Amino acid sequence: MRRFAQAGLLVLSGAGLLRVSLFTEAYLRYVKEGMRPLLIASGVLLVLLGAAEAWSARRPEEGPEEGPAEGLGEGPEEDGDGHDHGHSGVPRVAWLLFLPALSLLFYAPPALGSYTASREPPKAVAVVDEGGFDPLPATSPLPITLTDFTQRVQQDEARAIQGRTVRMTGFVTPAGGGGGWYLTRIMLSCCAADAQSVKVRVYGVAAPKADTWVTVTGTWHAQGTLGTSSAAVALDGRGVERIERPVNGYTDALSLPLGS
Repeated sequence: MRRFAQAGLLVLSGAGLLRVSLFTEAYLRYVKEGMRPLLIASGVLLVLLGAAEAWSARRPEEGPEEGPAEGLGEGPEEDGDGHDHGHSGVPRVAWLLFLPALSLLFYAPPALGSYTASREPPKAVAVVDEGGFDPLPATSPLPITLTDFTQRVQQDEARAIQGRTVRMTGFVTPAGGGGGWYLTRIMLSCCAADAQSVKVRVYGVAAPKADTWVTVTGTWHAQGTLGTSSAAVALDGRGVERIERPVNGYTDALSLPLGS
């Protein structure tokens, strides 16, 4: 019975991995898109191992049947207090796989969001080499990522962002004290364990519910000296539009709609 239970846990875990990586986009809540082939391979391997274990358990034992040999430890062992130390059941720690496997198979946990972002400092953006900023296109409102906006606000001595109406996309994170709220993107280097966030504070428009994905239009919130590290990474919002979570939600890139 123990071997059938072990086989079942392996198959259940593998089926859960295959479900989220083959038939849905739920795997993008935990790892980058490039990890999909590895997840599929892992799911197939777990299913095959489970099937092999179940097949092996069904095969009759070869050789003559022998009763428990006295003194050879074939039966359950007891210590001096009469406690059973037999190993006929599945190790208890193995059952810790049961609920996560069921979760992957029937219910995918939510993506990382405001809870994660509010408990860590924003990722430090890279310093752009002097003279490294390209001219901004004349488009208005200007689509821009949160990282590019941060760099322009705090490093662009030409102050090209001043007076420009920009459009940025992210999810809502409550800001706590100081007013406003944060427009946030979470980025993964590999998986959810190494997640980092970038944030832009938004003033002037009411905050939608936490974790709601939105596109915000507005202009730089004039606080500090533009083009220096004293400049506030903030926006005076003029409009907020609720959107569906983009397929590239774990990057700080111009958003791609679902199905792209």
